[in-house]
Amino acid sequence: MATKAKSANIDLNSVFGAAASQFRGLNPNEPGQWPLLPKFVAWIAIAVAIVALGWFSVISTADDELEAERLREPALKQDYRNKLAQAVNLEELRKQKLQVEEYVTQLEKQLPGKAEMDALLSDINQAGLGRGLQFELFRPGQVVVKDYYAELPIAVKVSGRYHDIGSFAADVSNLSRIVTLHNLVLTTPPRDASGNLIMEATARTYRYLDAEEIQAMKKAAEKSAKKPGAKK
Repeated sequence: MATKAKSANIDLNSVFGAAASQFRGLNPNEPGQWPLLPKFVAWIAIAVAIVALGWFSVISTADDELEAERLREPALKQDYRNKLAQAVNLEELRKQKLQVEEYVTQLEKQLPGKAEMDALLSDINQAGLGRGLQFELFRPGQVVVKDYYAELPIAVKVSGRYHDIGSFAADVSNLSRIVTLHNLVLTTPPRDASGNLIMEATARTYRYLDAEEIQAMKKAAEKSAKKPGAKK
């Protein structure tokens, strides 16, 4: 038994010694000439290094994605609460929507169409004459087209008593159509002992665009967007 144990130790020593001898004097610049065992060990080490690098890379990417989702969580929760509140109050929101639509319709009715502008200008003129004012200037300007409506400025110059001018301004504000007064200037005419004043102002009235004007604006916008160098 002692002989067999001694023989086994000798065999193992010889095996380990032979294996160790293959790792001595290896030239790192010529791995192709290495013995089989060092080549095998090198392949295993490289494979383990690649697997470890890939594993840590995957874990790092997954960790970044997890952190990004954690950062999104509060915003998603708030969005959920907002939508839940809207869902709970959906019927009330629908009623409010109908009320807003009715209000917008009422406002649109206060905007004259193109065919009604002459009648509106006549109403403004009659409001001044009805207060005994003398029109020295009543000149419509150039129409300014906006996104959803057109604006017409009117240069106005009237003369009359102070209270009549104030009543005229109130009458204009109470017209069924929207008319606003801007840049009001009151002056005393020279050499006038009657106590009259002169009011200069810009009256602005507004009208909605008809279907042809809206279509023309859309075509102009599309044409402008297609031009080279147009901002996207």
